[in-house]
Amino acid sequence: MRKLLNTLFVTTEDAYLSLDGENVVVSRSHQELGRFPLHALEGIITFGYAGASPALMGGCAERGVALTFCTPRGKFLARSVGMENGNVLLRRKQYRIADNPEESCLIARNMIYGKLYNARWSIERTKRDHSMRVDEKRLELASGKICALFPIVVGETSLDSLRGEEGSAAQAYFDVFDEMILQNKENFFFHERSRRPPLDRVNALLSFSYSLLGNDCASALESVGLDAYVGFMHRDRPGRISLGLDLMEELRPCLADRFVLTLINNRVIRPEDFIPTGSGAVLLTDTGRKKFLQSWQERKRDPITHPYLKEKIPWGLVPYIQALLLARFLRGDLDAYPPFLWK
Repeated sequence: MRKLLNTLFVTTEDAYLSLDGENVVVSRSHQELGRFPLHALEGIITFGYAGASPALMGGCAERGVALTFCTPRGKFLARSVGMENGNVLLRRKQYRIADNPEESCLIARNMIYGKLYNARWSIERTKRDHSMRVDEKRLELASGKICALFPIVVGETSLDSLRGEEGSAAQAYFDVFDEMILQNKENFFFHERSRRPPLDRVNALLSFSYSLLGNDCASALESVGLDAYVGFMHRDRPGRISLGLDLMEELRPCLADRFVLTLINNRVIRPEDFIPTGSGAVLLTDTGRKKFLQSWQERKRDPITHPYLKEKIPWGLVPYIQALLLARFLRGDLDAYPPFLWK
């Protein structure tokens, strides 16, 4: 359990939530784990299946506290709100900004700045920790190219230009991604990004991690009342979680990419965990997917100090905190959206 930004996060999978007077009571097997004043909360997000009492749901509805239910893996299930709720105002603000390319760019550029910052820091960490095993000059050159784009992205006012700058940074980053693979290079190598379908083992891992991270980001956005399908940088397309993809950008290098590198460099995933198809695609086997998902859930439980809140949280809550910060910015509580800057 953790209270952040006036939101209670309940991460104990078998915890049951109930109402006792003016307090939210979190219990497991009839043992109280904690209690929190309901009037001091703006929202409750619970990751489990045990659920909440009807009395608590009614109390939350009366007091305007949003009660969100997610699976232990983070998939959004439902959100309980009262008749008078600010979600309609929040979403109308989201839609108005999404319809205005210039306003959209002001948010999107912060997200892309976060992506560039985290990509560069990933390169710098590899250069620092494994200087004897990598081509330092190549890594330094790529890091410099990305760093040179920082002031350009920060001052950008055009979405089209921002996409071009993001593409240039991505090219520099992926040009040296193979340098960050330190083990089993004969089986795990990276030449270029291939998506549909992934044409090698590393691309298969990247695609799977992006799919999981995208779903986590979409669930986080829905949990705070935002529409995950209406984005600022990624424009509307039927069935595409455009805002989820926006939010995912800054988290790709530090959460998804570093996770894939860890799986390879620590030999968690092995060549036999993949199978080639007749179309040329390379896919994870059932055993490979199980290994991946188990490690992904473990990674989400690892602690990280949030750079903006300065508090320790599990990695798995990072998308939810960023979604809350985005919602607060749209409501006017923050002057700008603070991207997640990995440290």
